Amino acid sequence: MSHTSGDADNHKKEIGLIPTNQWNSELPVDIELVKKNLLDIETEVAPCKVRIIGVTKYFGLDAIVNGYKAGLRDFAESRAIDAINKLKSLPDEIRKNSKFHFIGHLQSNKAEKVVEYFDYIHSVDSVKLAKVISKVACSLNKRAKILLQVNNANEEQKFGYSKDVLRREISEILNLDGIEVIGLMNIAPLNASDNELKELFADIKQFRDELEKEFKIQLPELSMGMSNDYRIAIREGATMIRVGRKLFK
Repeated sequence: MSHTSGDADNHKKEIGLIPTNQWNSELPVDIELVKKNLLDIETEVAPCKVRIIGVTKYFGLDAIVNGYKAGLRDFAESRAIDAINKLKSLPDEIRKNSKFHFIGHLQSNKAEKVVEYFDYIHSVDSVKLAKVISKVACSLNKRAKILLQVNNANEEQKFGYSKDVLRREISEILNLDGIEVIGLMNIAPLNASDNELKELFADIKQFRDELEKEFKIQLPELSMGMSNDYRIAIREGATMIRVGRKLFK
């Protein structure tokens, strides 16, 4: 597998891994193709009521515009500055009626703008970052919806909590003002077999269930699965899937 699936650039060695033109973003995204791809995915996942998030980070503005026209209402980006410039350029109707998800590694010095422009942050991986988000959200009189990223495959090159550290820190995060912890997110290894993917996704769901019971909380969202593995993720309980090339290529 290549590094081009979904949001696989949430990675500690981003530089040089993914060319910004990996998906030839200078080329227009065909709306009829997006309509067909979206319908195919919606039909496939319909019994599961999963939220389809279009990952537009490798594409130009027309991916969001044509995705919206095709019926998509959730869009994901991972590079803060580029993403915000893109969102600022959207028509008011699309900005008003869509939800925007930040799925990349978030540096504290970019948190202010991300909290302002995005509805969900999927990649919170430390108390330090959660505190920054909390402070910014309170200053904006906003309640930021966050997911806690779990690196349950223990990949050194990936960001995300280990389960043990998250267990120790989650109470502190839950008590922060201005944020709402709504679930967990993970990114599976790109070279994992189907059986390994099944185990990793099932493990995230089980871990979520354990956290809910131990801390008497509700974590309804499981952000799992990308273009290459969303079918397995859905079978193991995903409520959000992050799909890029499967929609736009």
